[in-house]
Amino acid sequence: MKDVILKEQIFNHSIDKVWKAISNEAEISSWFIKADFKAEKGYRYTFFSEGENCTQITGEVKEANPYTLIYTWVVQNTDTITTVKWSLEEVGGKTKLYLEHSGISGYEGDTAVNMFNSFDGGWDNCVTELTKFLNAEVHAG
Repeated sequence: MKDVILKEQIFNHSIDKVWKAISNEAEISSWFIKADFKAEKGYRYTFFSEGENCTQITGEVKEANPYTLIYTWVVQNTDTITTVKWSLEEVGGKTKLYLEHSGISGYEGDTAVNMFNSFDGGWDNCVTELTKFLNAEVHAG
């Protein structure tokens, strides 16, 4: 079973704008999930997921250095700890985002496969929503 989800996306936005979108509580809450979040090492955050088949996510920020953000990811009512890593890189005046979600094989049996598939689709949606958010911010400004 695959254990790591990888997503890459290039944005036509500055690295600072993309960093703020993935690390600032107000911005995360507007395009991703309502959050109690600070990009500070040791901060224990909560994502308040809403809607059908959604659950609360908690974890701890392990690293928050421009332009790398790493935090644990624990789905409500489970004991499995996975890790989410966001890395940004300037590429020719644009920003390349690397998103990695690892440790999913820590779930038992078929749950690991189901979680992998759920997270994989969820992160695709996440990147799409981040793109929409950044594009709207540029046109609104």
